[in-house]
Amino acid sequence: MKKSIAIYLLFAAIAVTSAMGAERMNVILILTDDQGYGDLARHGNPVLRTPHLDRLHDESVRFRQFQVSPTCAPTRSALMTGRHEFKNGVTHTIYERERMTLDAVTLPEALASGGYATAIFGKWHLGDEDAYQPDRRGFQEVFIHGGGGIGQTFPGSCGDVPSNSYFNPIIKHNGMFVQTTGFCTDVFFDQASRWIEAQAARGPFFAYIALNAPHEPYQCPPEYEAPFAGRVPEKTAKFFGMIANIDDNVGRLMALLKRLEIDEETLVVYMTDNGGTAGRGVFNAGLRGGKTTAWQGGVRAISLWRCPSRFAPATVDALTAHLDVMPTLLELAQVEPDARVRGQVEGHSLVPLLRDPAASWPDRMLVTHAGRWNPGESPKPYGACSIRNTRHSLVRVGDAWHLFDLVADPGESTNIALLHPKIVEPLATAYDKWWADVYPMMINEDAHRTAPAENPFAVNYRNQLKRNATSR
Repeated sequence: MKKSIAIYLLFAAIAVTSAMGAERMNVILILTDDQGYGDLARHGNPVLRTPHLDRLHDESVRFRQFQVSPTCAPTRSALMTGRHEFKNGVTHTIYERERMTLDAVTLPEALASGGYATAIFGKWHLGDEDAYQPDRRGFQEVFIHGGGGIGQTFPGSCGDVPSNSYFNPIIKHNGMFVQTTGFCTDVFFDQASRWIEAQAARGPFFAYIALNAPHEPYQCPPEYEAPFAGRVPEKTAKFFGMIANIDDNVGRLMALLKRLEIDEETLVVYMTDNGGTAGRGVFNAGLRGGKTTAWQGGVRAISLWRCPSRFAPATVDALTAHLDVMPTLLELAQVEPDARVRGQVEGHSLVPLLRDPAASWPDRMLVTHAGRWNPGESPKPYGACSIRNTRHSLVRVGDAWHLFDLVADPGESTNIALLHPKIVEPLATAYDKWWADVYPMMINEDAHRTAPAENPFAVNYRNQLKRNATSR
């Protein structure tokens, strides 16, 4: 009798564990590079066609007021930590100021501690020296290029393999450089798909597909450029072609999830990292500015969240941000943040809004600063910066603050600062307090003085070639 009870309890425990595992959704986070809010057919672009992304849009919870940073490494830093990039020491995209502080707990570290398999495919851009690499920051599977883009190299530690190309790129795979075949976006999605297929039956996974496209240099397979050639400038045709290629890859990924029968319980998040670039001349969704600016055209991002078994398609107008991704994913993954994470994260979980787009959501203030002052210069509190709440945006223009009503004037065309000093004052005061808080945390400002003479990707790649030649 006792033996029967013991067996029953054992199987009950296994059943409970299995049920909990089934409830833990898989997560795929797709992040594109330099795709603007207007670079999507569903957002009104008159030239670009994105049928797979349009379908994803229609099946997702869509955050229409989702704020990111004006440039790429800063946004990635906030996604990985749940706090403002300057608090991670990330104030630029080069000069060692793209290195994310080693004191931060990362999203993949937290997910891995909760039993998730973690992988990154594509662009890391948060430090190329060994200590800063993603395999030291929580990712178990790593398939990346170096620096801020394939083939990019800057003074110091930020750079990729020399002369690397968007076609047949050399990629660092779990510490070893490998020669790949094909266009870079296809390569990243293909590798991610193989990993996802292998992980699908093993337990929950987090796949971070961080693309370098459609960032310049504008290169894409000719068949993707052809539909836009002659209709828009050549660079824009290639830029749109790169997005069309991303669109096809998203379609193939979604078909894979369906074939694996995990599409219903897999959360697919599609995001952009900053404002637009080459597509702005065609369509900018009525927004002012673009990448590197503190205008809404520089920081308003596409943000689509699809998980059919959990969330109904909806549009959310609450003010949300890149800071919110980490706490949201931890809650959905049922990973309890420890004391370090709780003390670090300043974003809010989006789960209430994912479940109910009309859920109560407090007003908040979000700060944008493009950073990017020159090496050796003291950090500048003003410049390309802004602070906004749900309704108003306060943007620094020259030596003065300009105020815009984003409900009445989403294109930020009419400065109403002189008419509303009582709105300007608390926003400006909050901005100055924010600067005082983050200034001591900008730990990389002098890092360029002790930077390596050559970027680690180039050095490690050359050393691997030497070892291979010696072993022959």
